[in-house]
Amino acid sequence: MRARELRLLTDAELRARLEEAYRELFVLRQDWFMNRLQDNNRITATKRDIARIKTILRERELARMMQEAGGTR
Repeated sequence: MRARELRLLTDAELRARLEEAYRELFVLRQDWFMNRLQDNNRITATKRDIARIKTILRERELARMMQEAGGTR
């Protein structure tokens, strides 16, 4: 999933996607260890999706912190 598409989602939706991605990664790793995984690149793609989601959540968290800090002055 592209970062542009992820930025349109709410925080709750992003957290749900993050949880779903972690579950998918778990299943992919199980399949890999059992030699049932057909496409090894899916593990890498899922890890990158997780990183994108976490980055967007962190950016939003920092933006909120900056707004709060700026509003107290």
